[in-house]
Amino acid sequence: MADRPPLWPVFGAYIGAIAIATALFALADGVVRSLDPDLSERAMLDSLPGLLAGVVASSFGLLLTTLIASRGAPLAALRLIPGKESGLTLLVMVVGMLALAQMLDSLTMLVGLGQQSTMVAIRRALAQAAGPELFLAVIVIGVLAGIAEEVFFRAYMQTRLGERLSPAAAVLVASTCFGALHIDWLHREWLHAFLAFALGLYLGWITELTGSALPAAACHVINNALFTILTALWGSLEGVGLNAGLATACALAFTGCVVWLRRVRPTL
Repeated sequence: MADRPPLWPVFGAYIGAIAIATALFALADGVVRSLDPDLSERAMLDSLPGLLAGVVASSFGLLLTTLIASRGAPLAALRLIPGKESGLTLLVMVVGMLALAQMLDSLTMLVGLGQQSTMVAIRRALAQAAGPELFLAVIVIGVLAGIAEEVFFRAYMQTRLGERLSPAAAVLVASTCFGALHIDWLHREWLHAFLAFALGLYLGWITELTGSALPAAACHVINNALFTILTALWGSLEGVGLNAGLATACALAFTGCVVWLRRVRPTL
């Protein structure tokens, strides 16, 4: 039996992606600061240009690293071709993603963490978006970030890990790395990382379910795009009653989606 591939290239690629993204962000930071020299570092990070610069840097870092690490592998080797999903199953997966994301967001509000996390800075930055700026934010945060993160974490990392580990272990490790990418080291805040980890578990699961990373990418893009639009237009949802109701309804919807997907799994 052929030897299973080592894991160190995968983790090396992860570290490389972070290094490239950091370098690109430093470059983008310089460009943003040159446009407004009086802007403080904290104000820059909390601004819409700062947010978009960070997302672009991270996304290009992930895409460039995937291109280098995959060494020209065909799309099929990265599971970037349609899998066993149908139109209906894809719709259910998207609904499950949206329900999970809203449930987690409402729970953070209910436990008093919704106003103390990185999400506050993100919402504050998106509140500045309108018209062309909102369109750009949707493209960058929704489309670019959603695709880049799924290409690296699900198509590349999870697929390569799956060549050495069990599917469950590959999902867990890739989701942990995905969550770690979202840690706010500047403010020593981990909530955003935990939320990303939870979403990563779901995205990893549907990738294994269908044998393709494309459904996860679709879910990620739609979720990010809707979050960007709704946050820019209406801000955060506050109030105990509202969030309790949303958390309950979304938990039921998410559970229903997972149960349905598991029941149709033999036909996928």
